[in-house]
Amino acid sequence: VPESTIIAKGRLGPGEMIAVDLDEGKLLQDRAVKDRIAGEADYAAMIGEFHTLADLPVVEESVVRYDRAELARRQVAAGQTLEDMELILSPMVEMAKEAIGSMGDDTPLAVISDKPRLISQFFRQNFSQVTNPPIDPLRERHVMSLRTRFGNLANILDVRDQRERVLVLDSPVLTGEHWSRLKAHFGSAVAEIDCTFDAGGGPEKLRAAIQRIRNEAEQAVRQGKSEIFLTDEAISEDRVGIAGVLAVAAVHTHLVRRGLRSYASINVRTAECLDTHYYAVLIGVGATTVNAYLAEAAIVDRQSRGLFGDLDLAECLRRHRTAVEEGLLKIMSKMGIAVISSYRGGYNFEAVGLSRSLVNDLFPGMPAKISGEGYASLHINAVERHAAAFDAGVVTLPIGGFYRQRHTGETHAYSAQLMHLLQTAVATDSYTSYLQFSRGVADLPPVYLRDLLQFNFPAEGVPVDQVEAITEI
Repeated sequence: VPESTIIAKGRLGPGEMIAVDLDEGKLLQDRAVKDRIAGEADYAAMIGEFHTLADLPVVEESVVRYDRAELARRQVAAGQTLEDMELILSPMVEMAKEAIGSMGDDTPLAVISDKPRLISQFFRQNFSQVTNPPIDPLRERHVMSLRTRFGNLANILDVRDQRERVLVLDSPVLTGEHWSRLKAHFGSAVAEIDCTFDAGGGPEKLRAAIQRIRNEAEQAVRQGKSEIFLTDEAISEDRVGIAGVLAVAAVHTHLVRRGLRSYASINVRTAECLDTHYYAVLIGVGATTVNAYLAEAAIVDRQSRGLFGDLDLAECLRRHRTAVEEGLLKIMSKMGIAVISSYRGGYNFEAVGLSRSLVNDLFPGMPAKISGEGYASLHINAVERHAAAFDAGVVTLPIGGFYRQRHTGETHAYSAQLMHLLQTAVATDSYTSYLQFSRGVADLPPVYLRDLLQFNFPAEGVPVDQVEAITEI
């Protein structure tokens, strides 16, 4: 461009913009653009008129309660154990923080375990592989947010009066009370979809139920419903619950493929959700809000028995919600994500052990280097847990064994017996003890992927004259 035709030179700094007004034939600099937009409406007043949860009317008796027997049945059907209650749920209430473990995970991958595993355990969280945290969720908390907005079609730049359609929550984590207040607030805009299927029949039942949920969600959105409420509360002796992750992913991906996702929010009420990882998976595959109603019912039961000391129920629920929120911030920070809306529907996971056809159907674009369980095997797991839950002999939760070694629990690579043999071999310089330890390790069922591999030894050994002398090594 000839220098004689250039009026001004410059560059845009961070957050700056320019615009061309074709009607008036003007080039607008950064300040002029922002001043014009800011002057079009009273945006400060509009923000002040957004609804929050505190503005919604309180719904009477919205806390989920079950008697001890019914609670135990539902917990067994959801794959929960006494160990989960003691090591995962209770610390959240007692310390308002998620439980922290150490020494890594020495249990088999979900796909090679001989125990039924929850769907969330087939997902591994992605993280930014750098030496320092991308975002520190403690010291940089002020730049992170869990704020969740409803009324997806509302546009803050549209000066027309549609502000009453926007509801903003501080967090996607809902209590039973929040869930009831939201349903009452949205009223006729709500489409509640049952996420259970008939306990009888073959493995096609789960796939058929997923398709039914998809169709009902699409039909509801086309009819003008803006709030999809997915729930498995109808679990009974004749109805098996569908994992919340599958239901949410099915609706999210289907609406995206139909070009309808931005017209509705997806709210899920699920029995399986207990730890922060499950919350993260639900939100990561598309959930707008999450209500772990069975975890809340367990808190209600344990608080009523005095297991949380002098804490009242409201404080117990508040602490649990705080623990989940802090856990979500920690998970987001590992990928350098500051706001929950950027994490929602982002599939920031790797599927380990789910069939590629299932991943393509429900989690398109998610890496899945190891294929494995599909609809049929997930159906079997759900039905087996359901049958165990509604067995007449079920009166208490199973003790577990995923986090700590138990005789009837999950396999652990570093069992107490093997560690004792290794320590004995080292302390006494006993080769016999070491051989026992070595045989014990070799006899373990597969735990890691490498356990499925064998060395392909050559039929003939290497000639001795081709072996480097020990003095040269």
